[in-house]
This record gives sequence, C-alpha cells and structure tokens, in this order.
Amino acid sequence: MSRIVVALGGNALGKDPGEQINIVKNTAKRLVDLAASGNEIIVTHGNGPQVGMIYKNMNQQGTVVPFPECGAMSQGYIGYHLQQAIQVEIEKRHLRKKCITVVTQVEVNPKDPGFKNPTKPIGQFYNRETAQKLAQETNEVYKEDAGRGYRRVVASPEPVKIVELNTIKKLVSNNNIIIACGGGGIPVVKKKYGYSGVDAVIDKDRTSSKLATLLDADILLILTTVETVKIHFGQKDQTALRHLSVREAKKYVLQNEFAPGSMLPKIEACLYFVEHKRGVKAIITSLTKAKDALEGKTGTIISKEDK
Repeated sequence: MSRIVVALGGNALGKDPGEQINIVKNTAKRLVDLAASGNEIIVTHGNGPQVGMIYKNMNQQGTVVPFPECGAMSQGYIGYHLQQAIQVEIEKRHLRKKCITVVTQVEVNPKDPGFKNPTKPIGQFYNRETAQKLAQETNEVYKEDAGRGYRRVVASPEPVKIVELNTIKKLVSNNNIIIACGGGGIPVVKKKYGYSGVDAVIDKDRTSSKLATLLDADILLILTTVETVKIHFGQKDQTALRHLSVREAKKYVLQNEFAPGSMLPKIEACLYFVEHKRGVKAIITSLTKAKDALEGKTGTIISKEDK
C-alpha cells in the first residue's frame, strides 16, 4: 500500500458545470482504480478556468466579491462534483471508504516576490487584441500562455503552511479519499488572530508537493494532458523521458526545456518532493495512464538517483 497525492490537471475537470459533471465521472473511475488497489489517495486539483469564470460572473453589475472568496467557491464547486462522482464509484465497487472535500487554506508570505510579478494564468484564453483591450479597461495583467493564447495572470506566491493539515491527516488515516488544497489552496496571510485572504492563486502542483511532503506520502502523481514529459517539445527531435534523476531534471530546467506556464511548475514540484523525502518518487503522466504509470509501464518517473 502506498500513500499517493494525486494532482489533477484541467483536463480532468470541465469549463462549466454541465461539462464538468460529465468529465469527472471518468476522472473518478481512474482515481478509485488507485484506491481499490489498497492505496491511500489524497486528491488535489487546479482551478484556473473555474476561478476565472466565478470571479467574472460574481463581479458583474457592481457586485464586489473578493478573489479569495472566489477561490473558496471554486474549491466547493469542484470538490462537490468530484466527491459525488468518486462516491458513486466507491459504492459500485462496494468499497468501505468515504470521499470528503476539505476547503483548505494555505498560508503565504505577504512579502513574497510573486505579488510584484503576476504569473499564474486564470480564466479563458483570448487573442492578443482582445487581451490588450481588457487590460486597458480593467487594469488587469494579461500574458501569453505557452503558445495557446493570452490569459489573465495573478500573483502566484509560494505555499508556506497548509492550515488544515492535521485535519487532512486524520481523515486520510481513517480510510477516506480526501479532496484538499483545491486550486493550490485559498491563499491567506497570518494575522494576530487567524488568517486573512489575499488576491492570488497558488500553483496547485507546488501546494500538492508540499502536501505530499507533509503527509509523508510515498508518491506524488501529477496528472496532465501528456503521457510523458518531453524535451525539445514540438520539434522534430522531440524526445520522451521515462526516467529523470534530480540532476537531469535540473539540467533540463537550466536549458529552458520546460514551459513556465505548463511543464516547468510540475517539474519543480516533483523536485521539491523528491529532494525533501527519502525513498519517494514523483510521476508525471496523463489521467488515462495513471494506473499504468504507477506500475512502471509508462509516464515519467522522477527520483533522486540516476537510472
């Protein structure tokens, strides 16, 4: 049995409620496959498209809904759909488990340099002209995102502390599938008493890595749109990587092989986890190949040692 933190990418979710309900049915099957093999499963997920949609819709006609509240809504909305779909799969297979969503706050440093340089994409894609027009009208920042178009970007500070960590630990130990740290967690800063939300989106892979480290997980499994990590991506000499040591991964990072808005944060999250825990591994693969990747049949495995 392994304790696995599974970080879901946007392909495992949907852009609107109707689409998401249908997509997470398949997502749930893949996740429960892992749990049915005897593993402890903690699920995290992104929220870029969802929190952008919520913020846009909630702040029309003069309404002012702060960004942290929109992040909290996205955790509940996505967690609700995932939780329902996972529970259906659990009951179909007669497993003695429950699925629980924990609305999770993640402490950040108010002096984090990320607040001065917004980098985290949220919401939908726009062409250049539309993005420029929106930036002028709203004073929001828009940047090109990995060759796919322009998106609004917000601050992406580093996660410092997972506020509900002890609760998550207890729930995992009681044979539950846990959904936590959705969208990287609701970013909050420490006050004299309690916490206060701030406008930001923490990268979900970095929070997932921290959560996996603090939970003493055996595996960090990052699920995305590709089966394996590739170097020279999109070029004639594109090469899939099945195994990466910390040394090799750092070399490719320095060579700018991984796009900042796409694969780079996933690689950095894996490096953090592998370097902080002995005898663990991180895996990057697609949702449909998750079980095969855990069995060593595919995916990109990142470990401390050279293969």
